[in-house]
Formats: sequence, structure tokens, C-alpha cells
Amino acid sequence: MKPRETASRPPAAAKGAWRTRCMLMVGGLYGLSIAGSPFEAAQAQIALPGAGAAKGAPIVRNEPVTFRSDSVDYDSKAGIVTWTGHVEIWQNDHILRADKVTFDRNTNVAAASGHVAILEPDGEVLFADYAELTQGMREGVMTNMRSLLSMNGKLGANGARRTDGKINQMSRAVYTACKLCAKHPDQPPFWQMRAYDATDDLEHKRIEYRDVYLDMFGIPVFYLPYFSTPDPSVKRQSGFLLGDISPSDKHLGTYATLPYFWAINRSTDVTFVPLVSSATGPQLTAQYREHFNEGIVHLTGAIAYDTNNQAAYYDNGTLEPAVDDKGVQGYLYAHTQFNLNQTWRYGADINVASSANYLRDYRITGYGADVLGSNIYLEGFGLGSYSRLDGSFFQGLNTGVINSSQLPFVLPRYEYAFMGEPDALGGRISLNTNDFNIYRPDGTSDQRLSLSLNYDRPFTNALGQEFVFTGHVDSEVYKATKLDLVPNYAGVNAATTGQALPTVAVKMNWPFLKTLKNGSAVIEPIVQLIAAPNSGNSSTRNRPNEDSLDYEFTDTTLFALNRHEGIDRLDGGMRANVGLHANWSFNGHQIDALIGESYQEHIDRNQLPDSGLETHASDIVSRLSFTPNKYIDLTLRDRMDHESGQTHFADGLVTVGVPLLSVSGGYIYNSRSYYYYYNSNPYTVGPPSQFLVPTNEGTLGVSSTYKQFRVSAYGRRDLATNQFVALGTDFAYTNDCFIFDVAFNRRYTTINGDSGDSSILFTLTFKTLGTFPVNG
Repeated sequence: MKPRETASRPPAAAKGAWRTRCMLMVGGLYGLSIAGSPFEAAQAQIALPGAGAAKGAPIVRNEPVTFRSDSVDYDSKAGIVTWTGHVEIWQNDHILRADKVTFDRNTNVAAASGHVAILEPDGEVLFADYAELTQGMREGVMTNMRSLLSMNGKLGANGARRTDGKINQMSRAVYTACKLCAKHPDQPPFWQMRAYDATDDLEHKRIEYRDVYLDMFGIPVFYLPYFSTPDPSVKRQSGFLLGDISPSDKHLGTYATLPYFWAINRSTDVTFVPLVSSATGPQLTAQYREHFNEGIVHLTGAIAYDTNNQAAYYDNGTLEPAVDDKGVQGYLYAHTQFNLNQTWRYGADINVASSANYLRDYRITGYGADVLGSNIYLEGFGLGSYSRLDGSFFQGLNTGVINSSQLPFVLPRYEYAFMGEPDALGGRISLNTNDFNIYRPDGTSDQRLSLSLNYDRPFTNALGQEFVFTGHVDSEVYKATKLDLVPNYAGVNAATTGQALPTVAVKMNWPFLKTLKNGSAVIEPIVQLIAAPNSGNSSTRNRPNEDSLDYEFTDTTLFALNRHEGIDRLDGGMRANVGLHANWSFNGHQIDALIGESYQEHIDRNQLPDSGLETHASDIVSRLSFTPNKYIDLTLRDRMDHESGQTHFADGLVTVGVPLLSVSGGYIYNSRSYYYYYNSNPYTVGPPSQFLVPTNEGTLGVSSTYKQFRVSAYGRRDLATNQFVALGTDFAYTNDCFIFDVAFNRRYTTINGDSGDSSILFTLTFKTLGTFPVNG
């Protein structure tokens, strides 16, 4: 590298002196070693900092210092070395840059002035108008100091003192992570923190502020006597986190939390969250996380002293008594997963709580669900195969619809699935088994062994018809006790039964394709013929049913061999399924539609009411997907009576708009509320009254995004009762260093006598500092 200035060579008489190797030891500051002439030294190449050096890394004092500058002057009488013009001096991955640097051998002090910059090994940059440094840049003072940190953090001070290369003490400090206005850099940033003094601990990577004001647009809005935060480069560090504050909560009253994060090591940490409130007792929550080479462990739990009671309430006209559940309460949510090898892994998801009311009182995730589920498993993934052994149990939360003594313990359940490679004819064979043992304290307990075999053989002909021949057989063996209780309500108390159903089917798709100028159109008739022995009716009356309690005949199950959800109930008999599929694609957009019907020779009288399959000709099912452009997306499904045209089932989802304004809506209708069908014995007393009430519900959402602003609102309404289910709205502002979000939610449904709840949450997020949530 050529020097920026060319110095004249010394007189001939002095040549020997210039060529004589001299060593100038500058004690204390750098351990400086200058070899050769000043001009040779001025042409030294810069040694770039080594990767991975830690912030505040110690200086090895015997390391030589390399420098370059436009000119060098050495006053041997005064013992002063002066570098002038574009000075760069570096040692041990520390770099000093300035317009001028003067080193006094007598005091071991280097004075840098003019555009002073100090580069730390971790990438942090310190700027100053003037700096005096000693002890290998480990000691020094700076005026008008500015520091460029990670994540665009900027720290400045009127003055700063460096001690032992580990502590920077600053007076009148200012910090922000916001971008400065390019046109008006003197304007205050969006937010900044001003402190009377601050300490940047380089060794522990923490910055402490005292007498702190938070400014927004240059206006003070908040004061803290003390504030401490990790250096922006820190990913995780032990210390207190920002907690929640709520002036008014329905069950907690006024409450506050102050979390503490403990980074035990690089792969393990614990977060403790104490909570105090005015309306109930305190709570201590702990979250433990540990990552291993072959797995993870996440545990979240809490213990509290809940002083709230469960009040009496009416459930479907029945007065439920008050429950005295004061006292010590708690919960545990655990997730773990480990790899045994490349094929097998095991894990567990455990979710238990002392009561649903406790989850409600302390706003714990999971409240509002009907049950908490837990599962322990071992699973393996092979080439075309999957195997899983697991066990499950459930805890009831919503006592209005859930009886905990009727919930099942599944101990164990085994599942295996295999899909073979195509054979010489192009066909594939597959195998499935799903076996379990189920125990209910107050209900049916049963065991099942099952085996399903399937063979698919596709082929086409010269007319373009696409055929799939299918051979399938399902077989199950059962043993059950308390079969006359929920959910089966059979006519016997115990039974050992079995079933086997062979099925053959042929499905034909005949697509007609027309290429258009800007796309294509497809008309595709579909016909499927299925033959199997008759099933259902009296043959299934005393057979356990665990996985086929619900039934939904729609376009998604029109061409299924078995239209039940599981295999405890099977579709038998002769039937033909027909449909017409159409698709029009143009310029990346499309319209897709399907309509179809099933014709069955055998009618299963044990179908759920209004299933759509009570007659030889089924209900007509249809689907329409309409995406004419990027602003409209519509999907509709329908099932209607083939004679009267009355709708038995319908749902739809539509989204219309652009980012500036988007509207989405959803709708679902079902002529019966199947959720309540098994609340009582439907064969003796008939289905409960709730079953006869149609499900009729609509949702509407509106959202708008304009530059840095976002606003949204939603509503969910039960059209059968003409009552709202939920309402909510959200507003947010986002820029490069700040997020403001306010959300309001209102629940109208009743859970365990709690007839609804409202909440409002304000969230302020400051980049590199954290999130300040305030609940209302």
C-alpha cells in the first residue's frame, strides 16, 4: 500500500542513520515496536481484527503495534511521537483511528483528536472528538463520545472514562436504537433514553443507567431512577425482565409481575415469574428449558394460593352448586422430545391443572378449552412406513358439557402404516393397523385389534379415461365392558365382537381439456362403483364405537370408500358415486367447482339423523372455489336434500380487498348440533333438545394496513340465538425501532358459570430494550 504522502529522502550523510535498525519502545501504552524508517512504518499494511474475539478482550502488552498514517514525526528530545493524517493504529484486534495521534513516552499517554474512532473486537465502534488513552487502550478518557452497538444501537455521552478495558463510565448518556433522519440528523429520534450517568460493563455486557428519562419525539414521557439492560449484542443473559401491569382485572384485580431470567448455561435457562394481585393470592410461575444434542425439555408450571370461589350457576336449566376451591392451586405443562436414533424418537406432552377455575382466575393458557390432553409416545419413521406407540389421558375443564369421569384413558394405543413401492403393474399395496385399550371410570371400556389392507392400481385407456381399481379389506376384533353406558348406549353390558368388510371399487375420471388464449378449461365427469357386503343396522348395535361417533357427508368424503371418520363403523353395500368437476384457469387465477351425489342400494339405519344418507339417493354435495383475481378469494360448500333442495349443511369463507382494506367473512350451518347427540341415550330417551337446534354461525373480519399502521376488527355471532360469541379489535403502529399495539377482546360465552369476559392489552415494544405490556 502506497503512503498518502511522499516524503523526501534524507541527505546522503544521513542514509546510514536511516537504514540503521532502531527500536523505539513506548512503554505502558502499547508496548510499541517500530522497525525501520518512519516512512517504512507509515507504509505498514493493516492487520484486520481476528474473528471471534470477545468484547473487552485483554491486551497482550508485548504485542507489537502496527500503524499507518500520512506522516510521522518523532521528537527524541521531548520523547513524543506524532502521527498525522488518516492515522490507523491497531494491536490485539483493537483499532484506533484519528486525524492526529500524539504519544508522550514520559507519561505513557496517547492523545487522539479529530474524528477519533476505536474499533472493538466484537464490532462495536466508539467515536469521540478527543481521547486520551493509556495501558493498551485499556485506560482513557473521551469527550463527546458516541458508540455504535449491535442491532443499530447508538450510545452517546458528553464524556466517558474507560477503566481497565472493562468499564466505560459515561456522563449525560443518551441511547436509542432508532434510525436518525437523514435530512434532519439534528432532530431527536423517535425515542431515546437520557441518563444523568451510565455504565457500560464490557466484561459482563450490561449497560446500567441512572436517573433515566424516556423521551418520545424529544419530549420526556417516563422517568426511572435506575434501569439496566443487556448489551444489544447479547442473545440471552440472566436478569430481570419487563413484567405485566394491570390496573383492573375481573378475577385478579390490580396485579403486577416481575419475571427473572436465569441463563444457567448455553443450553439451559429458567424464568421465574412472581405475581401479586389485590383480588386473590400470589402466584409463582417457573419455565424451565433445556436443549440437548438429541432433544429438548420444556417445563412450565406454577403454584398459587387462590382465594376466589366458584359461584353457583345454571347449566342448561340445572342449578349447579357453588364450589369452594380456595387454597393452594397449580398447573404443569411439560413438553419433551428426544431422538433415539435416525429412525426412532420419543416424547411426552403433559398438561394438568388443579382446576379450571384456577386457570380462569390467573389467566393461564388453556382456559376456555373443554379438556386438557396429555400424551406419551414412541414413534418411528421408516421407508414408506410409520409406527407409533402412545398413551393418552384427559382432564375435563368445561363442566357444563364435560363429565370428567366419562373421559377416556387410552393406555396404550398402537398405530402402524406401510405404503409399498409400485409393483410391475403400477399398483401399490398399503397396510394399516390401529389398536388400543380404552378405560373410562364411568363409561364404556374396550379393546380393539384392527388390520386394513389396500391395493390401488391406476391405468388409462386410449380415450383419456383415468381409472383406479381398488381392493380393500377392513377387519376388527373388540372386547368391551359397560357397553350400555356413554358413548355407546348398547343393549348389552359386555360383548366380544368382530367385523370384516372386503370392498372392491373402480373409479373413473374422464377429463376434457380445452386450451384457451390465456389459460385452460377442464370438464371432468367422475364415476365410482363400489361393491361390499352390507353393513350397519343390527350388526353394529352392540359393537363399540370410539372413532366414528361423528359423521359428515360432504364433497370431501363423496368418493371415500368409508365415509365414517374411523373404522369402528364401515360403509357397506353396493353404491355408485357420481360427480362433475370443472376448472377454469386464466392468467394465474381460477374457478374450481364440484357437484356430486351417491346412489346406494343398502341403507344403514344406524346413521346419525340428517346425515344425508337416509335414502337410496343421498343429499347433493357441492363445492365452489372462486379466485378471479388477487383481490377476491371465495370457497363455498353445501349439502342439500336431493328432493326438496333444503340445505342441511353449508360453510363458506371469503376474502375481498387489498392491504389498504381487506374484508373476510365465514359462515357455517348444520341442521343439527351433533356435539350434543351423545349427552344422553339417544336410543331410549332420544337425542337432547340441544341436538335439534341448528348450528348457524357467522364471522366477519376487517383489516387495513397503511404504511406503518395496521388496524383490524372481528366479530363472531350465533345466528340461531341472535347473540354474539366474541368481538375484538386491534390497532398497531410499527417502525424500525418501536411497536405500539392495543388489543380488545370480548367473550360472551359461558364457561363454568363465568358468563363472559373482556380484556384490553396495551403493548409497547422498544427495540433492544424489550416489551412493556399493560393489561386492562
